[in-house]
Amino acid sequence: MNLYNELVHIVSKDNVTLNKPLKSHTYTRLGGNADYFITPITYEQVGAVVKLAKLNNVPFTLLGNGSNLIIKDGGIRGIVMYLGKLKSITVKSESIIAESGALIADVSKQALASHLTGLEFACGIPGSVGGALFMNAGAYGGEIKDILVQATVVDEAGNIQTIAAEDLGLAYRTSTFQTNNYIVLDAEFALKKGKYGEIKAQMDVLTFKRESKQPLEYPTCGSVFKRPQGHFAGKLIQDSGLQGQQIGGAQVSLKHAGFIINKDNATADEYIALIRHVQKTVKERFNIDLEREVRIIGENEPL
Repeated sequence: MNLYNELVHIVSKDNVTLNKPLKSHTYTRLGGNADYFITPITYEQVGAVVKLAKLNNVPFTLLGNGSNLIIKDGGIRGIVMYLGKLKSITVKSESIIAESGALIADVSKQALASHLTGLEFACGIPGSVGGALFMNAGAYGGEIKDILVQATVVDEAGNIQTIAAEDLGLAYRTSTFQTNNYIVLDAEFALKKGKYGEIKAQMDVLTFKRESKQPLEYPTCGSVFKRPQGHFAGKLIQDSGLQGQQIGGAQVSLKHAGFIINKDNATADEYIALIRHVQKTVKERFNIDLEREVRIIGENEPL
């Protein structure tokens, strides 16, 4: 089998890139190359690529917009699929249907423009719709599970189906997508009619909070750790004296200790080493295990 030719047959030559650098597809600006980088433009193409990979036992990785992700320096073998070209947003009365590759912040903006309330919390979340469902993204008291009606998905066999929100196991920073390997194609959100001025005012407040507290001037994966029961990760890290600590080009943010920034051309190895150092130090100091919220995928560079 010539995998390249098979992929070109499914998605066209314009949508297949060999040995694609992945640094430009992560918010941390870290990571090696993808063997085959695929950008489908239809749901059917997504299913066909999944079937091809399964039939030929080719490693397959779905890549969102890389906002909550670290890709190792050795890159990713096999097929990496990016759904950034599936990004339509459709308003229907008091609901919005958004494709997986659309940014959830853009969906929030469309809700504002349509005088719909319920998505204000997402105005500053950097992830895609697919990533938002994968993580059950949330901020400032709101979560995706609060507004999701259903999702159109591709299952492991490459078949397209629709699944109700209550069957997606949405809980704090988790969903069934993290274990069943289904791929989100689109999502329907149930919102309510509201007043434009009130919706915008709330979004402005949340945007100010985010910009004033988070180190948005540097590449970062966002909040690195989940919130431990009864504690705040950032406070634990700060109280452990870790703020400003650096390994190579990676640094615990001076602005918000819950963030690790790529301050100076860090490698993924350095970034991951700093995460582990933070976990070890907090465990020793407070006997609390910090669980990563950020995903780490890919391979180490060969020695």
